[in-house]
Amino acid sequence: MGKDPVCGMEVGRSKLRESYRGRTYYFCSSHCREAFRKSPGKFAAMKSKNNSVSHFEGGAPTKPGLKAYAPLAVVIGLILLVTVVASVRDHVSGGFAAQTTISYFMIEFFVVFAGFKLIDLKGFAEGYSTYDLLAGRVFAYGYVYPFIELFFGLAMILYPTSAPLLLAEILVMGFSGIGVAIKLLKKEKFYCACLGTFLKVPLTKITIIEDFGMAALALIMLFA
Repeated sequence: MGKDPVCGMEVGRSKLRESYRGRTYYFCSSHCREAFRKSPGKFAAMKSKNNSVSHFEGGAPTKPGLKAYAPLAVVIGLILLVTVVASVRDHVSGGFAAQTTISYFMIEFFVVFAGFKLIDLKGFAEGYSTYDLLAGRVFAYGYVYPFIELFFGLAMILYPTSAPLLLAEILVMGFSGIGVAIKLLKKEKFYCACLGTFLKVPLTKITIIEDFGMAALALIMLFA
């Protein structure tokens, strides 16, 4: 397995490659390849340095610290904040319902996470194909997935309790979580494409909670 010198993702012999000083470097996405092209010496030197340090592999820490999860924490935190404020408004007006609160969170989650993926659709598809079971076999699915999430979010604004919609969310998010679980069981080091290529988040148990958590919320909504 080769490693992307920019983000450290294990990519194997990817079609995205660059040669620098007689050596070939492979990349997980066009985003990382462009970053390398701008400063090839910087990333080539960084890769060589990190390979000589026992707790680093290809520039990616084997045990990422809390700082690595800061982007995801901020995004989830803001989604929760908006959900709480909207729920307080409902409570004040006498229209509070737990099911409605859950739908607020799910709507925001799907729309916001789809937005991050759409910033660099090609880069997301390339990263997603490294660990999703379907995208790994049908690359085009990586281009479709962000629009599926966007559809889920927008559809829930209109039909938050639609049984077919909730069932689709359970299937899609649950299936995505299975791909993550398999990678973790194999102890392979990858980066989560949940926030697209704009923000790189280590692929850990948190990602499983994210996928299966959304499936669980849809399940609660279905039987509430």
